[in-house]
Amino acid sequence: MFGEFSMITLPSAIYVLKILVVSSIFFVWVVRYSNIIEEFKVFGLPAWLRDFVGILKLSFALMLLSSDSTIILLGASGITALMLAALLTHLKVKNPFFKMLPSMSLMTICLIIIWHTYSKIINKLPDGQLF
Repeated sequence: MFGEFSMITLPSAIYVLKILVVSSIFFVWVVRYSNIIEEFKVFGLPAWLRDFVGILKLSFALMLLSSDSTIILLGASGITALMLAALLTHLKVKNPFFKMLPSMSLMTICLIIIWHTYSKIINKLPDGQLF
């Protein structure tokens, strides 16, 4: 019915997830930066931390677009760590669940990216070799 476009492969789905992560981080930390400023004020966090987190998030997001698996793992792991910190911050200030959904979603997507990328690395290694 749809010809050769009817089958979605796992690498294609992972690529879409990477684009989703990169575009959402770019949108939140560049286009809607004024919301980030307000959020960090509400959380009582300093401006230098906000800027540092922004630099890290944008850098890690760009790493997801690399063709090097190690760089992709670093980027996805970095975003996962930052999303875990965001989730813990939301819990600390007792935000409602819906405010935690973006960080939970991005963390879950990055864990999927880590799993896929790591499994690609492992499958390329000779039998019995770990690193």
